[in-house]
Amino acid sequence: MVTKGKKRGEYRFTYKPDGSVKKVALAGSFNQWKPQSMIRQKSGEFALTLPLTAGYYEYKFIADGNWVQDSQNGAYAFNPYGTVNSVLKAD
Repeated sequence: MVTKGKKRGEYRFTYKPDGSVKKVALAGSFNQWKPQSMIRQKSGEFALTLPLTAGYYEYKFIADGNWVQDSQNGAYAFNPYGTVNSVLKAD
């Protein structure tokens, strides 16, 4: 899930695993698809807040090495690997 952060231009990415997950990272067009570690919250979900300029971005979560789309985001784009990436429109 993606929500606007407290500051202008910030976006908070959250991932709530279905089962037991040890490590979650976020990768997307905003960071050249280089995974950035997300921080486990007390609630059990993982979160990361990033500053983004206006535009469209594709991204995926990486949960224990498995690339997964954001199930809370219905916007997606097909990728060259035969799967889909989640899409965020930042204002």
